[in-house]
Amino acid sequence: MSGTFVGMPAFPEAAREAVGDETLRGNLRHATHTIRAKREKAVAEVSDWAELREAGKRIKDHTLRHLDRYLVQLEESVTAAGGIVHWAADAAEANEIVTGLVRMTGESEVVKVKSMATQEIGLNEALEAAGIRAYETDLAELIVQLGKDRPSHILVPAIHRNRGEIRDIFAREMSEWGRPAPEGLTDTPAELAEAARLHLREKFLRARVGISGANFMVAETGTLVVVESEGNGRMCLTLPETLISVVGIEKIVPTWQDLEVFLQTLPRSSTAERMNPYTSTWTGTTDGDGPSTFHLVLLDNGRTDTLADEVGRQALRCIRCSACLNVCPVYERAGGHAYGSVYPGPIGAILSPQLRGTGSEIDASLPYASSLCGACYEVCPVAIDIPEVLVHLRERVVQGGEVTREGNRVVLRPAKGHAAERAAMRAARWAFTHPGALRTGQRAASRTRRFHPRTLPGPGKAWSGTRELPAVPAEPFRDWWQRTHGGKDGAK
Repeated sequence: MSGTFVGMPAFPEAAREAVGDETLRGNLRHATHTIRAKREKAVAEVSDWAELREAGKRIKDHTLRHLDRYLVQLEESVTAAGGIVHWAADAAEANEIVTGLVRMTGESEVVKVKSMATQEIGLNEALEAAGIRAYETDLAELIVQLGKDRPSHILVPAIHRNRGEIRDIFAREMSEWGRPAPEGLTDTPAELAEAARLHLREKFLRARVGISGANFMVAETGTLVVVESEGNGRMCLTLPETLISVVGIEKIVPTWQDLEVFLQTLPRSSTAERMNPYTSTWTGTTDGDGPSTFHLVLLDNGRTDTLADEVGRQALRCIRCSACLNVCPVYERAGGHAYGSVYPGPIGAILSPQLRGTGSEIDASLPYASSLCGACYEVCPVAIDIPEVLVHLRERVVQGGEVTREGNRVVLRPAKGHAAERAAMRAARWAFTHPGALRTGQRAASRTRRFHPRTLPGPGKAWSGTRELPAVPAEPFRDWWQRTHGGKDGAK
């Protein structure tokens, strides 16, 4: 992945600062609770939601198992329809391809559809370095760009901003990027939306190059699909002469029939809508209709390595609905910036360390950015068992071991700072495999319970600083069972 966010502190340190921001916490609490409540109602309307969820999971798993075949089929279909397919192994190669394609047009400006993949590779920064200005046209992305900010949510990148902050950003920054904000702009949603509409319209009308991602790619026809709520994306997809789409290789579905499942589950899980207001599909190029040149950049950037992990690969099922963020108690309090990645929240905590590796401080800490409450798994429309992957990645951080990096099997060394945890786990493993020692230890703990501290000393303070140690029972379960049942039914 791009190093745009690398260099940030580990999640606990970044989250500690975010938790102290009362305005941020208020914005997040209001937004996530509102979206969560609406989603619950939208999902409850569908009598076969569990079946749709299982179907989505199976379609994604089947596609990932046969990804090589479907990628070749997709390339053949796109090419036959008049498109040009490029393959990018990593962020640097993808940025080089896109920058070169824009330069070939002779243009120095592009308009962009909201795209997680282009954020992942740091495309805007790469274009800027090449003298090309990229204009974000999604309303929330526009707010982030004008505010010189970073996105903090998959679906609503500016979720950490309230209306007053947005008004101030528009009034202060719009004139530097194009049409200024109207005089006397207030923070009412209608006025803010109108200011953005006027600002963006001139960019849509003069743009000759558009850049997008895609929510799905249909292998059998080479069709790309973008779903959105505003219509700005459709302007980017249809008005420019050249369209460049950067899409992760995992976004494939085999057939249109498979797409049907996700067009039911994605809108309800993301925006709590029965269907997306704008669902745009395009297949190659057509004379006199839409862009005359279409380029598809298929992005790996760690996805093949993730696919090699039998437990972790389920993260590639993700359809970027953001439902897991909206129910996560950790995200609600810490916000998206603390995750140090364009993929925040529970899905980011398992996706970023796999795409980028766990070598940096921030990536090694992300698997611990969770209470393992399981709410994320319950709402995921493709049944990604995020808690399972989190525990799997925690083991990788603490123990090290074999992983795939750039197609090669390598052995990771255990991350620094986990020696005590490794020692504790080894001691626990030894105790659980020696029943006599375990029984003796339990009895000793019960008999000395009056002398036990309520908090832990040394490094343990980090755990007990916000909670008390659970009280040790007066006697071990084994002794209680033997005393109350042992003489009645012969239990040992």
